[in-house]
Amino acid sequence: MSEAPQIKSGPTSASGKHVGKVKNKLPAAIQITAEQLLREAKERQLEIVAPPPRQKITDPTELAEYRMRKRKSFEDNIRKNRSVMVNWIKYARWEEEQQEYPRARSVYERALDVDHRCLPIWLKYTEMEMRHKQVNHARNLWDRAVTLLPRISQFWYKYTYMEEMLENVAGARQVFERWMEWEPEEQAWSSYINMELRYKEIDRARDIYQKFVLVHPTVKNWIKFAKFEEKHGNIGGSREVYERAVDFFGEDYMEEGLFIGFARFEEGQKEFERARCIYKYALEKLTKEQCPELFKNYSIFEKKFGDRRGIEDVIINKRRFKYETEIKHNPLNYDAWFDLLRLLEADGSLEDVRDTYERAIANIPLVVSKKGWRRYIYLWINYALFEELEAEDTEKTRDVYKACLEIISHKKFTFGKIWLMFAQFEIRQKNIADARKIMGTSIGKCPKPKLFKGYIDLELQMREFDRCRKIYEKFLEHDMSNCNTWIKFAELETILGDSERARAIFNLAIQQPLLDMPEVLWKAYIDFEVEEEEHERVRALYKSLLQRTKHVKVWISYANFEASIDQGKLAREIFSEADRSLQSDTQKEERVLCLEAWRDFETAHGTPETQDSIKKKMPRRVKKRRKIDVEEGGEGGWEEYWDYIFPDTEANSAHMKLLQNAKMWKKQQVDEDSESESGEEEEEEDSQD
Repeated sequence: MSEAPQIKSGPTSASGKHVGKVKNKLPAAIQITAEQLLREAKERQLEIVAPPPRQKITDPTELAEYRMRKRKSFEDNIRKNRSVMVNWIKYARWEEEQQEYPRARSVYERALDVDHRCLPIWLKYTEMEMRHKQVNHARNLWDRAVTLLPRISQFWYKYTYMEEMLENVAGARQVFERWMEWEPEEQAWSSYINMELRYKEIDRARDIYQKFVLVHPTVKNWIKFAKFEEKHGNIGGSREVYERAVDFFGEDYMEEGLFIGFARFEEGQKEFERARCIYKYALEKLTKEQCPELFKNYSIFEKKFGDRRGIEDVIINKRRFKYETEIKHNPLNYDAWFDLLRLLEADGSLEDVRDTYERAIANIPLVVSKKGWRRYIYLWINYALFEELEAEDTEKTRDVYKACLEIISHKKFTFGKIWLMFAQFEIRQKNIADARKIMGTSIGKCPKPKLFKGYIDLELQMREFDRCRKIYEKFLEHDMSNCNTWIKFAELETILGDSERARAIFNLAIQQPLLDMPEVLWKAYIDFEVEEEEHERVRALYKSLLQRTKHVKVWISYANFEASIDQGKLAREIFSEADRSLQSDTQKEERVLCLEAWRDFETAHGTPETQDSIKKKMPRRVKKRRKIDVEEGGEGGWEEYWDYIFPDTEANSAHMKLLQNAKMWKKQQVDEDSESESGEEEEEEDSQD
């Protein structure tokens, strides 16, 4: 017999029953929280607990037994943990409910022996005595409490409140005096003062204030004292309090709030001059950062009661405060320094302006570059001009210039304006030798073109032409490629009437191997010879220049020169030579310019034959296409451009002949297409008829 196949059974429970496997172990779509389970159990009241049975006591014996059980329970709780003050309070409250007051007192006293620093015990104990109108007991308790815990303000407040409710004002005052000996917080003093004011004891309140402002010397408390005096009609006393406060704080601990309150008090008493003096005194003694509100109140005061001058002072001070704030945030903000100095120069003392300049120039730029120093240097310039023009202090001005030149790193960069202004200042003081020494030093340290030009201008103004020549020579030794220097040197000699010397300078200049603007130099030399009417020299210069360059403008200028001296034949020859020289594919536009200039010349000076000949030379302008060159090697596309075709090159070009034939063929094709279209239209009309 064959065996039956075995089937693997799933897991079984403890009772031996078969338990199916859980195939889907994913979380359920609806989740149930523990909170929801508890809420449902509470709503359905699944566990109903019966209330404890009510016990009714009918005779003293049962009452004594009940009290014995409760006391035993309370004592057991206390014995388990003596430091839990809640058990003591519950025990004492229960004894109070049983009207066993001595027992309740005994419980409270035992609790205080355990922890005399527990506030609730003291409060419940005294409240019990006051509830049952045991005044002496309560008073004794308060005395004990404030003696043991004098820093607990709540005991003092309740003690004084009890005495005042009992209309024992003298006792309350005595309690307050004991309390004030401990120098409590400000609220305690205010409560004492308010109690005296409730009973119209103004003098006593004043005495309390006298002690209060010494124990808590803050501006707020001094102002309260002054307002107290003002409220009760003692204006002189209020003013005296403010003055005492100002003396008390002195200049080291001044605050703007005190002066604002003092000034408002004087303003309320119509003492506007007093208020103005207070504001000004405070603004002088306090820094700008310490008194923003003071300045705002001063501005409002001046707008209300001040004149035009006062309002202007307020505006100036406001702007000054703004600039000072910007400078504090960024000392290198030279624009803010300029604004502040301009404001002070318009309306400020000499020493104040000078001190501000010293503060400004002390902020040296961190970047060692001329661009970073440019704004800074103008501070020195303005400082020097202020000392010279406003302060009229010559020595101070000289010291400013010297200090400025010492602080500049001349090896890296310099400022020619400073050197020139210093030299001009010495000239105004008639110190010519010192001015020359300054300019010589500047050229020696940093030979800049601006310094050379400025030195030359100074000597020209003094008509020292020999010195000008020497300076020009030094200038050219420093930079031989500067064409403007050569031109100015030659112009000086021309003005002095020494043409040969000027010509020699020009000859020396054009022989230099390196020039920054040679075309300007050559033009100046040619113009000089034209003015001297040295025509042969002009022709020689043009020929020499044409050997160096074949530029079209040189040819045109040469031809125009010949035309200007009525040498039309020579001019025509020059134009012809220029046209031959410019016959290349790369100089088509230059050749066009030359032919146009030649045409204009023939129009003005030529005959009909010469005019016709030049017209035949004019090129024809055509549009062409060329491929755009791309560096990366891709397809650049095509572009259109205008080209010039000259008659002499067109006749010799086979390519141009081919182009003309192509154009003629294209024209024939267009004509044939138009004829065929007209024939088709006629046939359509006949068919429609």
